[in-house]
Amino acid sequence: MKTSLSWLREYVELPAGITASELDTALTNLGMEVESIVDQAGTILGDLVVGRVLTIEELTGFKKPIRFTTVDVGRSTPQEIVCGARNFAEGDLVVVILPGGELPGGFKIGARKTYGRNSHGMICSARELGVSDDHEGIIVLPAAEGVTPGIDARPVVGLDEVLIEVEITPDRGYEMSVRGIARELSTYFNVGFVDVADLASAAGTEDVPHPVVIDDTVGCDRFAARVVRGVDPAAQSPEWMQRRLIQAGIRAISLPVDITNYLMLEFGQPMHVFDLDRLHGGLVVRRARSGEKLTTLDGVARVLDAEDMVICDETGPISLAAVMGGETSEWQEGTVNVLLEAAHWDPVMVGRTARRHKLFSEAAKRWERGVDPALPLAALQKAVDILVEHAGGTVDERVLDIDNVVAPVALTLPVDAPSRLIGLPYTGAQSADLLRKIGCEVTGDEVLSVVPPTWRPDLVAPIDLIEEVARLGGYNEIPSVLPPAGASRGLTPAQKRRRSIGRALAENGYVEVLSYPFVAPGTADALGLAPEDPRRSAVRLTNPLSEEEPLLRTTLLGPLLGTLKRNLGRGRRDVALFEAGTVFLPHLTSISPPALGVDRRPTNAEWAAANAIVPEQPWHLAVVLSGDIDPAGWWGAGRAATWADAIEAARVTLAAAGVTEDRIAVRAAERAPWHPGRCAAVLVDGEVVGHAGELHPAVLAALELPKRTSAAELDLDALPESPVVEAPKISTFPPALIDVALILDETVPSAEVQAALAEGAGPLLESVSLFDVYESEQLGEGKRSLAYKLTFRAADRTLTSEETITARDTAVALTASRFGATLRGA
Repeated sequence: MKTSLSWLREYVELPAGITASELDTALTNLGMEVESIVDQAGTILGDLVVGRVLTIEELTGFKKPIRFTTVDVGRSTPQEIVCGARNFAEGDLVVVILPGGELPGGFKIGARKTYGRNSHGMICSARELGVSDDHEGIIVLPAAEGVTPGIDARPVVGLDEVLIEVEITPDRGYEMSVRGIARELSTYFNVGFVDVADLASAAGTEDVPHPVVIDDTVGCDRFAARVVRGVDPAAQSPEWMQRRLIQAGIRAISLPVDITNYLMLEFGQPMHVFDLDRLHGGLVVRRARSGEKLTTLDGVARVLDAEDMVICDETGPISLAAVMGGETSEWQEGTVNVLLEAAHWDPVMVGRTARRHKLFSEAAKRWERGVDPALPLAALQKAVDILVEHAGGTVDERVLDIDNVVAPVALTLPVDAPSRLIGLPYTGAQSADLLRKIGCEVTGDEVLSVVPPTWRPDLVAPIDLIEEVARLGGYNEIPSVLPPAGASRGLTPAQKRRRSIGRALAENGYVEVLSYPFVAPGTADALGLAPEDPRRSAVRLTNPLSEEEPLLRTTLLGPLLGTLKRNLGRGRRDVALFEAGTVFLPHLTSISPPALGVDRRPTNAEWAAANAIVPEQPWHLAVVLSGDIDPAGWWGAGRAATWADAIEAARVTLAAAGVTEDRIAVRAAERAPWHPGRCAAVLVDGEVVGHAGELHPAVLAALELPKRTSAAELDLDALPESPVVEAPKISTFPPALIDVALILDETVPSAEVQAALAEGAGPLLESVSLFDVYESEQLGEGKRSLAYKLTFRAADRTLTSEETITARDTAVALTASRFGATLRGA
């Protein structure tokens, strides 16, 4: 919104010596974002004076007409100036900038020789001074008292203005007018305010100047119109109106159109002017029919939507209501009979129409923010008064006013509510006084009954009133006090677990990634999921970010393998990634969700029914590996990542989650998308919590990933709570180390053998670990040797060799009885 300080002063008694800084502070504290406050007098430097043309000599022999003039500028000798304009004569008063001055845009003026003559200064046009776009000729000033050669020309041409530009928030449409800003400043400075709309205006009459029917009173709840006949089509807009329009960034077009634009800025009421003689029959205000067409004033033929509001005559739509008029009914040169329309339109409809057609007119910007429905008659009255004053004509005394506006509803506000929410001791009288300043009708004592004014459609709830009390009472008065911090218990156990797991995997060479939880419908096929696999049942989003990925993931592997592929495609060859996040497992039910409104809190039954269809969202962790897990270099050959590394990543995860090794088991399994012969189920306390291994070759081919790519996925929510960790008792006595190599069938899992050794060795065993796997023809077909390192230690003594050997033999005996193991070399 752009306006001038002098325009505001017509309606609000601002302090005489108000500075730009004070005005900036006031507007900012009122909630407006100040874009600029410009004193126009400072835009032109040097001497800008009134001059009287004394002589004119026409210069010939040049490509264009040139004049050599002498101008009286109030100095001892006339000023010689060369000028190319031809719209002035000897004796005319003009505007002259003297040498040493500077025009807007950094155009410096000096004395120079041009067209064979000396020129000292320049006679200025309106566009060169920045007061309008007119550059057809220079400014010729009318004779007026006090306008003599040599005086400062700035106030004469309107360059003594202070121009203000503010950004208005979407909820305060009333501020997009001189009326609205002036009202706000009057409350801030506590000074008098004159309402521009408070004028005697003709009321609606039973007999109307032109027939109008409103088919949709939701889209248009008020429509008013006046008719003026016999206006002078050549009448020009007054200079003061053109100047104010230009200062507001609106081009002057013609008197009737300029009047509607001027009153839109002053009142905040957009209007439209029709050529009465170009209308065919009565007007109908209705919703457009889908597919109807209208050519708007910008020359674009638009296909209308069924939600658009249009004004029609017998030929069809002639105006896109509240946004832009149509070509067939607009004012044009020669128009003598006009119909002026002022209506009130639904803000939601206007906003959608403007965006649909990409027509963000000044009118639409105001309508979608909300316009005072009480303005149409007052705006029409002032419009016809100005039109008749400057263009003559006869005003039709009949007035059309179809009014279906619903009166504002009273809001209740407990007197202590502002104090409780804002934190300042507002009394009931203070709150009532502040609300009355913005036009509210306030009654009551303990509970205030507040009726918002018609120009404040944003006041729809008690909290809006409290916000107004805080704003008008002064945001700067509200202390900046941090809320007291309650006693914190720190991170939750689940948060600690996730952070521990992330650190552990990062320390083991994995890089964490974050993927979008959205997947394409073909992801399940690419992962080789069976038709009956529950992971195929995914939640479909109603409004997805991408139509190509409308489903929520049921496994982390789909998006994570996509990230792996993207990294491989960008030149990375050795990649180890992990991601922790939720998966979405829908309940397979046909129950429809309950319809929950916003007018009340849901009942317990409705809340339970709504939550019953919300998908389960367990927290999973997944890792993927491809390439070398140990890089090659001068130190030797590298080692490629295998299914065993994926299983080890699962073990690292469980260890970081606080699961002890004796509670972890790994056994062969079959589950997509893993290779059936290289897939392991990971168990904790006998329950499966995830799977790890090498991905199936068909999956790798479908996703275009390298062979031997491995992965693991665990359900972290399925893990038991971490036990309280007791400090280990460290023995100061030396350990006893014994290696055993056992020959077993190759189908016996090494983890189960290790568990049997630990069970049989008894309490003296401190640790057991597999350090070698050996296969050869000497061992026999289907046999392999597993070598384990056993560490024994007692807390209170040095073990004897007999104790150590006895514990080893007991452990070996248990594996022999359970798995048929024999000691290698025995």
